[in-house]
Amino acid sequence: MANSAIDAYLAQSGEQPFAASGELDGAPALRRRIALTCRFLADDGHSRNLAGQISVKMPDETFWTTRFGTGFRDARASNLLRVDRDLNLVEGGGAANPAIRSHIWIYDRRPEIGCIIHSHPPFASALSTTGLPLEPRHVDQMMFYEDCAHLPTWPGVLLQADEAPLIGEALGDKHTILLANHGIQAAGRTLGHAVYLAAHLEYAAQIQMTAPAAAIIAAPIDRDIALAARTFTTAQKFIDLTFDYWCREAAAKHPDALD
Repeated sequence: MANSAIDAYLAQSGEQPFAASGELDGAPALRRRIALTCRFLADDGHSRNLAGQISVKMPDETFWTTRFGTGFRDARASNLLRVDRDLNLVEGGGAANPAIRSHIWIYDRRPEIGCIIHSHPPFASALSTTGLPLEPRHVDQMMFYEDCAHLPTWPGVLLQADEAPLIGEALGDKHTILLANHGIQAAGRTLGHAVYLAAHLEYAAQIQMTAPAAAIIAAPIDRDIALAARTFTTAQKFIDLTFDYWCREAAAKHPDALD
């Protein structure tokens, strides 16, 4: 189903997700959505330690993020921070993770990007140790067809000043990257787009890591079919509805995230 067909169907059905409308029960919507995103990612295995970071760019070139020393499972609407490009505190309390500097490097070069998520989820981390790039061969991997970069060599633990251009240049004009012996980074147009990519990248890695158990792997998908599937899986309304569903799920499990 093409994007125009999806739009027509949703218009007929009257669906209007809060991710698209910007509303969430009349509350401070953005902070609540960030907190719910963090809780969803934690439930999805992206918060085994403190390595995960999220940042959301605002029109005034400030950035919402989580406190240094906390994990995605700690996130609440009330304990998020807003910082400037030098990580000086603008709103909230505490300090931002210095790794956010690498996000800002990407924002400066990709003005269309509005949110960046970095994490070390288990299957993507496992795939990152194989030396292989992501190889989409299933419909739920198609959003990454020709849109997942690969940093094939781990340079070791770096200072953020060194890490930022290394990751950013490898990412190029793509929206996701698999980092060798490290994890993933997703750069989305919006918060919903970034979490959609981060969560699906972990699922895509799970498919790739577990499929060899069958001993037979299908041939690569025809490029025209793959590109058509990518168009379907990256339709904005489809992303919005998925994000809306994940936020409802997270809110039901973690109502304290809305505080």
